[in-house]
Amino acid sequence: MDKILSVLTPEEYIYLSLRALYSGYGYKKYRMSKFEEYDLYAKNKDFLVSESAITFTDTDGKLLALKPDVTLSIIKNSKDISGALKVYYNENVYRISKGTKTFKEIMQSGLECIGNVDLNTITEVLSLASKSLGVISKNNVLTVSHLGIIAEVLNAIGLSDSEKVNFIKLLGQKNMPEIKNLLNLANLSEGKKEVAFKLVSVYGAPSKTFDLINAFNVSEKAKEYICELKTVVEALVKEGANVIIDFSVVNDMNYYNGISFKGFIEGVPTGVISGGQYDNLLKKMGKPYKAIGFAVYLDEVSRIKGE
Repeated sequence: MDKILSVLTPEEYIYLSLRALYSGYGYKKYRMSKFEEYDLYAKNKDFLVSESAITFTDTDGKLLALKPDVTLSIIKNSKDISGALKVYYNENVYRISKGTKTFKEIMQSGLECIGNVDLNTITEVLSLASKSLGVISKNNVLTVSHLGIIAEVLNAIGLSDSEKVNFIKLLGQKNMPEIKNLLNLANLSEGKKEVAFKLVSVYGAPSKTFDLINAFNVSEKAKEYICELKTVVEALVKEGANVIIDFSVVNDMNYYNGISFKGFIEGVPTGVISGGQYDNLLKKMGKPYKAIGFAVYLDEVSRIKGE
């Protein structure tokens, strides 16, 4: 066994370890074809890590794409789900690499849960994200946010739809000067501005941020979302996960909703894990289900490990 382990690349070892982890929780391996109709990706470009895709015309005239994403394919092929579809994958995807800025074949692992997604399911998925980080590096942190809380606050202070989109973008950048400018142009009261400013300041250990989050109790829905976030985070902390609450962890709300998260390891400036709830994407694709999942970007791991 030691001889076998000695010839594995770090990427291969991580993949096999993640496969064992996910299988142990009842997730089944998903396999996809190398090609999908390009229209699937064209309609959901904003959901992709990279909007660019390698395309070609098939012999029947259909425009196909060399797979830049796995999640969209899983959703497309999910039918008649009873309970929850729990799958994991290890697939080579083809997209522009952050490191080289050119197209590259990238090994990507991850898991998806589609169907009856309740709070226990959400907690399990985040727990698996934390455990995945532990497989990659002992020095890791899982940053967690809740898009539902953010959306309720922005609704309560009265921003327009376009202002909300801009605010979310600036929140992700933690760009306080531009956020102040946006709120001034929106002619909000000082009290409402203060509530919005607090969204940017939500960063830190759960014990230090829970009191601040209580200030976002602006509606019944907000109360529900705050309770969700606390329940999930408290369960993770109890397991020994290193968790930071960070409301700058945001995604496009046209696709995502609810809890959103990213995982980081020492030595890599960008997230090596990214995930969250994406019920809105399923609605857009005509699927009457809920969903949550995450991807592990093994190309980022390879860079730090010298592959």
